[in-house]
Amino acid sequence: MKKKKPYQAAEIEAWEEAGIRGRARKKPVGRYTYLKWLDDGDVAPCVVEVFQVEATDAVADFKERGQREVAWFSPDEAARRVREVELKSLLVEFRPKGK
Repeated sequence: MKKKKPYQAAEIEAWEEAGIRGRARKKPVGRYTYLKWLDDGDVAPCVVEVFQVEATDAVADFKERGQREVAWFSPDEAARRVREVELKSLLVEFRPKGK
């Protein structure tokens, strides 16, 4: 997102993709890579920085609600459910930082 710092973009993405309002930590907890399939059939390699967002509010009506299914999981359970090996590792090693 142009003119946004990465942690600010993470806050916006949490809102648009899951209806979560909250504050993201400024430093990423890690990053992972994956291949994104584009509408034209091409594949683009992507690098994703992952930020801890402390949720302060959650709503059912959000921008991408028809494209997403929202569910809460522990980091270990989330790691079991994702396909990206690097993301699995981040989730297993994740230790939330409090205020």
